[in-house]
Amino acid sequence: MSRLEKRQEFANQLRALVPQGQVLQSDEDLRPYESDGLTVFKASPLVVVLPATVAEVQAVLKWASKNSVPVVARGAGTGLSGGALPHEEGILLGLAKFNQILELNSEHGFARVQPGVRNLAISDAARPHGLYYAPDPSSQIACTIGGNVAENSGGVHCLKYGLTVHNVLAVTVVTIDGELVTIGAMGCDNAGYDLMALLTGSEGMLAVTVEVTVKLLPVPPVAKLVMAAFDSVESAGDAVGKVIAEGIIPAGLELMDSPAIKAAEAFAHCGYPTDAAAVLLCELDGTQAEVEAQIGRVSDVFNACAATQLHTAQTEEERLLLWKGRKSAFPAVGRLSPDYYCIDGTIPRRELSKVLSRMDELSKEFNLRIANVFHAGDGNLHPLILYDASVEGETERTEQLGSQILQLCVEVGGTVTGEHGVGVEKINEMCVQFDEATLQQFHSVKAAFDPVGLLNPGKVVPTLQRCAEFGALHVHHGQVPHPDIERF
Repeated sequence: MSRLEKRQEFANQLRALVPQGQVLQSDEDLRPYESDGLTVFKASPLVVVLPATVAEVQAVLKWASKNSVPVVARGAGTGLSGGALPHEEGILLGLAKFNQILELNSEHGFARVQPGVRNLAISDAARPHGLYYAPDPSSQIACTIGGNVAENSGGVHCLKYGLTVHNVLAVTVVTIDGELVTIGAMGCDNAGYDLMALLTGSEGMLAVTVEVTVKLLPVPPVAKLVMAAFDSVESAGDAVGKVIAEGIIPAGLELMDSPAIKAAEAFAHCGYPTDAAAVLLCELDGTQAEVEAQIGRVSDVFNACAATQLHTAQTEEERLLLWKGRKSAFPAVGRLSPDYYCIDGTIPRRELSKVLSRMDELSKEFNLRIANVFHAGDGNLHPLILYDASVEGETERTEQLGSQILQLCVEVGGTVTGEHGVGVEKINEMCVQFDEATLQQFHSVKAAFDPVGLLNPGKVVPTLQRCAEFGALHVHHGQVPHPDIERF
């Protein structure tokens, strides 16, 4: 059977399960789904299905299980690791129609939402009640809560308030055989295994999320932002560790280097010092007295680390403008180069200066510029490698530099991802971070939920054979060779 014949057969069978307009099969209709935010990876599914009810999700997954058809679940497609990359022999399950806030309980501080609800929409709905949802990835205006659960997303305020896993109370999922299961509860602790932590960050490998109950927090009475400029990135990195060593846990502590500063300032006009080698954005929140005291202590630390400039936002509008520059940094850096490649690795804070210095050396070795903008407080790096895909060999060199940076993170005791996930982007580097026994346990967990390996196959956990062969990059010219996509 040809690919077109298989596509038509799948579409006909799926239209018996969901309304006809919710099954897409033409090339034009499929093209928007062929990649996520990391556009270096592209693939086209046989069919896209857009269910609107839980019953429809169950029916589609039962059909896929019965017919051994791979399924990739997708939210808004803002992911940066190829986690929502379609399987060319499978279906893509789009959850955009699950976009309702089902319940917002201000008295008990929670909201029940469907997975297609945008991250920022939760806080917008909670704000009239004096509440908000803490995790705030830079893509929060577009990314969805289902994708946040899949990747265990963080954001600029995750240092104090935690990642998605720390702010989700319960999830309802559909297993590959169509069973509806609710994990978690409203209590502080639950009997049995902590499946909530297992599912959060599992990147669609174990089940499909159809409902999420999130924790809502009171909006802090006061929030102040201190901006400190430094004449070296290493000095700014040292200041990060010393702030935490003082016993201060800022709501957010972000670092931007010179290329990122200049790009963000040109884009957002937020008042960044463009002559600085690095800036730290340090937000402190709480009561008025607490915040004022912490501003003094933080300022003392920054001065001791040779800060060349200190500025505290004087109004709420100025605070939000300074954050706008940080949250706009990724698209702003896009103005510096035809292409850029965003890496996501996490390191111990004590290694910040060492790693930033080594990254500068690698940048020179590969003759590729790097712009740094990242969650410095928890060591979550986001180096942006600037390149031009039209120059022969530059894409491959960029991938090699990215792999070197991720391996450097592991070398100093860190990990290959902090919040963007592994997807297909970092699957080779998983071989560096984890040994054979650990990878076998990962495969065992996957098999317990999805014995045949139909949910998001070829992502996150490499086969042992792949690790044995690792030595060349897994992506060439933006293509993932189909034979290299393993079942698990």
